[in-house]
Amino acid sequence: MPDFSTFMLFAAASLVLTATPGPDMLLIASRSVSQGRSAGFLTYAGIAAGTYCHAFAAGLGLSQLFLTVPIAYEIVRWAGCIYLLYLAYKTMRSEGSAFSPSATLKRLSGKRIFSEGLATNLLNPKMALFVLALFPQFADPSGASLPVQMAVLATVLNGVGLFVNGMVILLGSQLRSRLGSISRFPRLPQYLLASVFAGLACRLALGTRS
Repeated sequence: MPDFSTFMLFAAASLVLTATPGPDMLLIASRSVSQGRSAGFLTYAGIAAGTYCHAFAAGLGLSQLFLTVPIAYEIVRWAGCIYLLYLAYKTMRSEGSAFSPSATLKRLSGKRIFSEGLATNLLNPKMALFVLALFPQFADPSGASLPVQMAVLATVLNGVGLFVNGMVILLGSQLRSRLGSISRFPRLPQYLLASVFAGLACRLALGTRS
């Protein structure tokens, strides 16, 4: 297993990476504003679970498929785009105000919110390549099994991410309470969340593998 100094270096790198605004943070923040604190934490839990999946895939060598078989990368990329556009459509079609107690968005089950966060992460091949590029640099080839080391590193990354994104979630829920007093634009957070899904789809479609 990596030594303590390696873990600390990885934790520092994780802090820099998770504190840098990106697609995951944007999705978590928009969920928190539109649907509340619980939805924000459930979204992060889904994203964190996806990170474990990518880590195990890298440990088993499955993520190499995206490097050796470009069509596999493209299939996952476009599947992710379609899924994100579907989420944007469903969000826009939801009836009721996002702040109303009877709002469709608010009635979303925890399982569905978690699953959407997980699927969004899994269908992002860039995340797989990111894990494949970063994690092996902190693994010990002569130590424990590589999948176990990858899982430990994913735990460190997710722990740091929980701290950073936890603050984002709390801030988002505070903003939600402030926006709740605005009656002129009751569906604003709903439009915001749909825009985030659509924006992530465009980012995935127009981005490159690098």
